[in-house]
Amino acid sequence: MNATNSEIETNANQYGFRGLTATEVVEQRQRGGENSIEQQKERGLIHIVIQLLKEPMVLLLLLASAIYFVSGEKADAIFLSVSILFISVISIFQDSRSRKAIAKLKQITAPKSKVIRSDGVVIIDSKELVLGDYLIVEEGNTIAADGKVLRAHDFSVNESILTGESLAVYKDGAADDAYVFQGTNVVSGSAVALVTAVGEQTALAKIGKSIDHIAVEKTPLEKQVESFVRKMAYVGVSVFLLVWFINYLKSLTILDSLLKALTLAMSILPEEIPVAFTTFMALGAWRLMKNGVLVKQMKTVEALGSATVICTDKTGTLTENKMSLINLYTWEEDKYYDIEDQKLGESAKKLLTAAMWASEIVPFDPMEKAVHEQYAKAIDLDERPLFHMVYEYPIEGVPPMMTHVFENEQGQRIIAAKGAPEAFYAIANFTNEDKLRLEGAIERLASKGYRLLGVGVSHFPGNEFPEKQQSLLFEFVGLIAFYDPAKRNSKEVLKQFYNAGIKVKLITGDNAITTLAIAEKIDFNGRERHITGADLLQLQEPALTKAVMDNQIFTRMFPEAKLKVMEILKNNREVVGMVGDGVNDGPALRAAHIGIAMGRKGSEIAKEAASLILLEDDLSKMVTAIAMGRKIYTNLKKAIQYIISIHIPIILVVLVPLVLGWVYPTIFSPVHVIFLELIMGPTCSIAYENEPMEPNTMQRKPRPLTQTFFTWKELGTSIIQGLAITLGILGIYLFGVHAGLGETGVRTMVFLTLITANITLTLVNRSFYYSFIAVLKYRNVLVPWIILITALVVLLLLTIPPLRSFFGFQNLSIAQLLLSAIVGFFSVLWYELIKWYKRTY
Repeated sequence: MNATNSEIETNANQYGFRGLTATEVVEQRQRGGENSIEQQKERGLIHIVIQLLKEPMVLLLLLASAIYFVSGEKADAIFLSVSILFISVISIFQDSRSRKAIAKLKQITAPKSKVIRSDGVVIIDSKELVLGDYLIVEEGNTIAADGKVLRAHDFSVNESILTGESLAVYKDGAADDAYVFQGTNVVSGSAVALVTAVGEQTALAKIGKSIDHIAVEKTPLEKQVESFVRKMAYVGVSVFLLVWFINYLKSLTILDSLLKALTLAMSILPEEIPVAFTTFMALGAWRLMKNGVLVKQMKTVEALGSATVICTDKTGTLTENKMSLINLYTWEEDKYYDIEDQKLGESAKKLLTAAMWASEIVPFDPMEKAVHEQYAKAIDLDERPLFHMVYEYPIEGVPPMMTHVFENEQGQRIIAAKGAPEAFYAIANFTNEDKLRLEGAIERLASKGYRLLGVGVSHFPGNEFPEKQQSLLFEFVGLIAFYDPAKRNSKEVLKQFYNAGIKVKLITGDNAITTLAIAEKIDFNGRERHITGADLLQLQEPALTKAVMDNQIFTRMFPEAKLKVMEILKNNREVVGMVGDGVNDGPALRAAHIGIAMGRKGSEIAKEAASLILLEDDLSKMVTAIAMGRKIYTNLKKAIQYIISIHIPIILVVLVPLVLGWVYPTIFSPVHVIFLELIMGPTCSIAYENEPMEPNTMQRKPRPLTQTFFTWKELGTSIIQGLAITLGILGIYLFGVHAGLGETGVRTMVFLTLITANITLTLVNRSFYYSFIAVLKYRNVLVPWIILITALVVLLLLTIPPLRSFFGFQNLSIAQLLLSAIVGFFSVLWYELIKWYKRTY
């Protein structure tokens, strides 16, 4: 196996199987194919062209171009044809960027599998699995191929994707019918399975379901955008027919009246808005991915800026998830042993040995790995090869515990259990004094931030084990304490959440004392308000809702309790982000508005349920994601308000002279409108998308998820800005008429005024709070380039005779040029007074 294509986990094969060699892998791949299911074919160029031909603006351009050709205006016809080509190239480019971004997302989320190859254990891309591989699956994994279970430890699988049955199914390696199937999830334990089917031959593929698919669903904002554009299209069609009819009655010329109507229809259609929305969301997801945040669903980008509550686990999120076995408390001696500083006595070794037997044979949990490592260091005679497991009880119960039963060839039996210390209260014949002593030991260790497990042994003599492990009588051996230090950046990350107006709730399966000790170290707000999962679910409404809203720390939580917290927060109009990495976090992750899984140590089930993955297991990336979500929404709002503001003067400058019968009713033709459209498109979808985050972005309160750009309150600014620009342009129009400039002179001044207003609007609307002078310091290299190119093109149109003639312009005096520029500038600049008022009051 080439090390560049797989991550080598260990060279020591602990499982007792010899895997395929590199040559055998190649032979099996030739025989059975790759472990992938055929995907939908990529959309070809013909499909993209057909979709383009359905766009209203393209249809209008085609119609206008055809009319110009029929009328003999070949130059205008060619210009519009080139414009169609230009718009098509931009659309294909945007479509390509979106598809490439989704392809990158799928590539990064490609699942991994642990397999035995030759004598080593390696981690490979799941698509590289072949028939005959020994596949190792563990709690939290999604199984990547069909296989026969050869060895299993406390192994259960959720097969609901195939059977619809939500309860986990236990698999015994000794049974002939113990098979696992692609797409199912490991709920508990671990197993080794011999791969029997891959790719199209798996049971999942045969029933036509593929899990390798990124579903694209319409978000609330996307629906609002579509609704707004659809309504504007209806208005455009209605006005088009009305203007065509009115002009035809006046001129009795079909083609001329049709061109005037088409000009108005083009000015009304805001086709830049859906392009801007798609571009912002796709590029936003791509930027997040480059920052270590993988967005699986586009709707998450939209929701990020609205997050009001982050519910987070403790282990691996606020802590390092580097479990070190640091202390032992022996019940027999009532003594504490510091692992690093003390030599272990016989009671401590007995405790450590019992903890090892209560752990998985091949551990994958960090705590169980730490127990096995310490056992190997401290115990002189390693008895693990001498015993084999004969019975096991999976982790279950509230508080949870698990039990393993081992025997050797002489029939000697070991029964060991570990779990929450409280789980032993009822099964170890504790007196009240015993409970008080244990509670004192728990408090002493947990107050240092240690995570605790109780350990017990049993001496059940029979072969018919009871159904529940709690029915066994245990001898309590002691406590094992692990230390998982808080991450160095946890305190700063929490501070950033709080500054952004986001509440943080800590939801953990650990006990209250340990959790509060960690919370104290990281300055967790509201740490004095806490409740356990069991106490929470005993409450009835309205006390239940009050407890969820008031408490900030939830301890000894289990899946049902986590899910209840999600439901209540959502019912109280909170936008919830849930951070988790374990199997039992799956329901809560799926229920949250933003499910957040850890990319490195998170289970496959957690990643599958989540809508967002932190690739480096760093919660600070969630702050980055929220900031990015707020920035994307703010920039999209700027772009849409810009589009609406600049469309209003274009519409009214075409409509008012036509309807009121002014001396020059057709001041703009389709050529002018499409030229303006070509300027506006790059401005909104490229320049605004590239805008940096404003300084106060993470000091604002989260925006409501229901907030939209398309209420009258939101549109009011755009409409007023558009009307102000319109007044300035129409004022220039009337000035030119009274100055006797003629149609070409008036058109030139009107066009120049509109271009100047457009450039000023681009600068002013870069922030609706800070002045445009302050915003000039924002680093966005695209803005000066777009403004420079626009100014250069307009200069060419006014100075090169053939271009000037084609657009119907004429030379202007310095005074006329300055007047047009000043009016265009101040028709927008007045909004700076509104921004000054916002900053001041």
